[in-house]
Amino acid sequence: MTDNKQFKELDYAYLITLFLILVGSAIVQATASYGVVPNDPYYYFQRHLFSIGTGLVLFAVIAMINYRDYRNYSRLIYVGMFLMLVLVLVPGIGSVRNNARSWFVLGPLTLQPAEFAKVLFIVLFADFLDKRKNHLENLWQLIPCFIFLAIPVGLVLMQPDMGTSLVFFAITFFMLFAAGANPKILFGLLVLGLGSVILLLFMHYQMGLPLPLEDYQLMRFTVFLDPYNDGKGGLGAGYNIIQSLIAIGSGGLYGKGFLQGTQSQSNFLPYHHTDFVFAVIGEEFGFIGSILVLVFFLFLMYRALMIARKSLDLYGAVIISGVVGMMFFHILESAGMAMGVMPITGIPFPILSSGGSSMWSNMAALGLIISVDLHKKTIRF
Repeated sequence: MTDNKQFKELDYAYLITLFLILVGSAIVQATASYGVVPNDPYYYFQRHLFSIGTGLVLFAVIAMINYRDYRNYSRLIYVGMFLMLVLVLVPGIGSVRNNARSWFVLGPLTLQPAEFAKVLFIVLFADFLDKRKNHLENLWQLIPCFIFLAIPVGLVLMQPDMGTSLVFFAITFFMLFAAGANPKILFGLLVLGLGSVILLLFMHYQMGLPLPLEDYQLMRFTVFLDPYNDGKGGLGAGYNIIQSLIAIGSGGLYGKGFLQGTQSQSNFLPYHHTDFVFAVIGEEFGFIGSILVLVFFLFLMYRALMIARKSLDLYGAVIISGVVGMMFFHILESAGMAMGVMPITGIPFPILSSGGSSMWSNMAALGLIISVDLHKKTIRF
């Protein structure tokens, strides 16, 4: 149960920042999605408003539920997550889009189960880590954590969805750090992982080492290094990055203005209302607008971490760390992808990109943070 005092002690700076981001999201989509459907220029904008509205309802419901209650249903939640990720792989149940069987089509709605699986994983992994607190000091003690991670990541890779699988890794490292895992081991594993990827790619291109990836997947993952060297003179896998760089560069300091971006409004820039929405911000609102967007998100994550500090249990603090890790990686990858400094993974920008599954999963995750803040003093013994 909650009382008026708990509502008064809520982090309203967090709530106000989120509200402003949602307003900004509507403005961005009003221009980013304009004209994507020629006969209905506001088609995706209207869908985005629907996603925001339903997302706010989900946010409120999740916020009101005591986050500790989820621990009583851990097995059921795990089964639900597992079934979602398995069923989407079944032909006739899961739908293929962009070469990945990642979607459920339910009438006019399309749902991406991997988006929701990230939030369920955060809740489950927080409980897993809380039961192992003070036992995360060495590599041997961390092995069960990575086995726990391997199952959802393996199922997501089978779709295949490399971008979302990387998000799971980011979530895991943030949560392990918050749970008190040895930072030296975590840093060593991170360096080892990145080094292994670089070495495998080098051996593949220089020595012909076979990799369990299709050629188009490898090209998408590496083409950011030289988008004109995509085998088609920049008209293949590098085309999106080139158009994104043109859009951001042409925006200058102040941008071209609302609905005035040539690359986005003329549809030269593909996926400009989803994957490359940050390029639209750079083109139409300029460097200042882009920095302002990033500042708002950074402040939202900062307030979330302040809520984690006030949490009276490790479980709540680790949940928040997982949400922050998820958002941080999405922002880093999506913005970096648009600027040509990160691989093309198709990861959406949180809240700003069009897409119901992305919006709902993010709003549910952000609702968990308020749940921790709202119920931090209702300790159960």
